[in-house]
Amino acid sequence: MIALIDYDAGNMKSVEKALQLIGEDVLVTRDPKEILAADKVVLPGVGSFGDAMENLHHFGLVPVIHQVVQEQTPFLGICLGLQLLFEKSEESPGVEGLGILKGEILRIPAAKGLKIPHMGWNNIRFPNKGRLFAGVPEDAYVYFVHSYYLKAQDEKIVTATTEYGTHIHASVESGNLFACQFHPEKSSHVGLQILKNFAKLEGKGGR
Repeated sequence: MIALIDYDAGNMKSVEKALQLIGEDVLVTRDPKEILAADKVVLPGVGSFGDAMENLHHFGLVPVIHQVVQEQTPFLGICLGLQLLFEKSEESPGVEGLGILKGEILRIPAAKGLKIPHMGWNNIRFPNKGRLFAGVPEDAYVYFVHSYYLKAQDEKIVTATTEYGTHIHASVESGNLFACQFHPEKSSHVGLQILKNFAKLEGKGGR
C-alpha cells in the first residue's frame, strides 16, 4: 500500500491515477496511523511553500513525515513536495520548511526569453546514480511546472539536474528518501518508469 498524503495542496488525483496505472494500491489520506502503517509514502503538491507548510502543521503531519523518514519507509516528494523537505524558500520568507534535508529553494532568475514559471519538458542529467532512474536514459525528458528551484547543500544527494536559466537540482536521494522537482505522473513513459522504480523499492519490514 502506498499512502498519498492529502494536505489540501492539489495534484492528488493525477498522482493517484498514475500509481494505479502501474498496478499499485493507493490510499489518499491525512490520517497519521494510516500514513505510518503504509509500505511507502508520497508527498505531492503544487502551490505556495508557505501555505503548504501551514496546512501540514494544521493537519498535524509535520511530526508524522519526520517519523516516516526516520523509520526509513520509502518516501517520495513531488514538485512542491520536494521543496518542503528542505529548510526554507525565497517564496515564503521566514517560513521554516520540514528541514529534513539541507538546502534552500530559490526563485528561477529572470532572463530574456525565459518564461517563468518554467512549464514544459526538459531533459535531465544524472550526476549521481539514483535508484529512481534505473532504466531511464541520460537526457530523458520530464515535465516541469515551477517558479522556484532547489539548491541542495550536499551535491552528493543530487541524482538529477536540468538547466533552465540556472543549474537546477531536479531530484535527490538520501537513504530511502527521494524527491523530484518535476512531475513523474505527467512525464509519460519515463515518469511511469520512475514511479515503477519507487514502487519496487523494499518497503517497511521487507514488504
